[in-house]
Amino acid sequence: MGLISLLWGVLAVLWMILALIPLLGWGNWFLIPFAAVGAVIGALGILFTHPTKRGRAWTGLILNAVVVVVGIVRLSIGGGVI
Repeated sequence: MGLISLLWGVLAVLWMILALIPLLGWGNWFLIPFAAVGAVIGALGILFTHPTKRGRAWTGLILNAVVVVVGIVRLSIGGGVI
């Protein structure tokens, strides 16, 4: 689950970079739920993985959490239209 969360987080970061371009801010409306699902997968990976092998799950959880925060800030600034 840690690897899935990490890959999900990398895709979310790439999508976030694309959504920061003006007139593509509407992508944040889809990005936030996408990254939230990745964060849930990361949290489940942390719960069900041996303590010595949780690095990928933590990294995926943090990546997805950062994407959610940046997406919310971007939506509050531009309303998702611009």
